[in-house]
Amino acid sequence: MRVLLIEDDHDAASFIVKGLLEAGHQVNHIADGSAGLFNAVENEYEVLIVDRMLPKLDGLTIIQTLRASGNTTPILILSALHQVDERVKGLKAGGDDYLVKPFAFSELMARVEVLVRRQRAPNEQSTLQVGDLVMNFLTRKVTRSAREIPLQNREFMLLEYLMRHVGQVVTRTMLLESVWDFHFDPQTNVIDVQVSRLRQKVDKGFEKSLIKTIRGVGYCMSEN
Repeated sequence: MRVLLIEDDHDAASFIVKGLLEAGHQVNHIADGSAGLFNAVENEYEVLIVDRMLPKLDGLTIIQTLRASGNTTPILILSALHQVDERVKGLKAGGDDYLVKPFAFSELMARVEVLVRRQRAPNEQSTLQVGDLVMNFLTRKVTRSAREIPLQNREFMLLEYLMRHVGQVVTRTMLLESVWDFHFDPQTNVIDVQVSRLRQKVDKGFEKSLIKTIRGVGYCMSEN
């Protein structure tokens, strides 16, 4: 899940980012409203978490601007303002849910998951398959020839990206931006190391290798 968090409180943001990352999600944190709005417009996210009171541009203005432009990404509003009329203002501005501070991370996570499930089409596929390799999003299990392959969160995300782009060459930069969320130097070898580990789990012991290295460019998942 790709999440944009627009929150200027350092402690609250650190708390949320840490929890989301540990849950295996990608998080981009922006600390002011103006930059947050620009980021929300320029990039695709599955859910936005927006604080009500922000420097440069307040949360409700961000939401109203996004909705006016046709952006339908689910938005969870965070606010210390707990009065009923304040919640109503937030929902009328275009927010999908409203969570009052302070809150338990488990509640925030549950609300985010509900918003994302609600947004996804009812008939959206719950599995991806390439040859005898199957990824199930509901159980978060990966199998090959019916043998379960245990994966860490980052490995799962990396494999998902490759499977969604089956037959296409994906560059290291594409993987850094989509799976590592811009947090690594493009010159780092983290991609090669992680792909090597993933290949050991997905391809080792099987007759056909699915993950292929395209020398000097990147990687490609293919049955051929």
